[in-house]
Amino acid sequence: GGKVVKHSSMIGRALSLLALGATAWAVASGVQAQTAAQPQPQMQAPSNGDAQTQTAVADYNAGNMSAALKEFREAADHGDRLAQFNYAMMLLNGEGTTANPDEGRKWLRKAAEANMSHAQYVYGRMYDDGDFVARDPAEAHRWFLKAAQQGHVQAELALANQFLDGRGTPRDNAQAFVWYKKAAEGGDMTAQYVTGSFYELGGDGVKRNLNVARAYYAAAAAQGDPAARLKFQQLSRELKDESKQAK
Repeated sequence: GGKVVKHSSMIGRALSLLALGATAWAVASGVQAQTAAQPQPQMQAPSNGDAQTQTAVADYNAGNMSAALKEFREAADHGDRLAQFNYAMMLLNGEGTTANPDEGRKWLRKAAEANMSHAQYVYGRMYDDGDFVARDPAEAHRWFLKAAQQGHVQAELALANQFLDGRGTPRDNAQAFVWYKKAAEGGDMTAQYVTGSFYELGGDGVKRNLNVARAYYAAAAAQGDPAARLKFQQLSRELKDESKQAK
């Protein structure tokens, strides 16, 4: 096994203890981003990425932080968005150098503006949490939306939460449902549970359907959500009783 990066406070929360660049690599390679609940792999080289970025990833995983930092910077200067993201993470975490939040934020934004969905999500989280910047939920919403529109599951969940809470955008339960359902279909356990709740209760443009609710609870339960397991069992009993009464 290789070295798994443990991020410091802000990035730890923003990346849910992701290994540096692992999900970024997955997104850049067209692989669906993993959800926060799942364990993350060590940093991996992009299959079709810049050769220098691949070398930097190898150096990073080998613990050669100074070399990795230099190589990521050189690839970042050439416009490699994965390198820009990884360079930003190293600067924000103070890996291979003294932490430099201002410079890290600048490179993270470059990767986000280059349409890298995971960079957009992390940049949004920075504004949602108020880490290294003044908290600005509306700015967070703008970046979550960009990432979510590319199918980034964590961004879809973050966007749904904003619509449900009315944070950074007017409260809109119907839009919240749309994005919870997308995140649920992308495999996010929390979104599966919440989508199940929408179908169980009905309303906000959602037609009540206990069979569909039960299926979403089952999906969340299969990922280890104890509350979803209880809901699945409860709805199973209710549907069984309804079936008996219908006969």
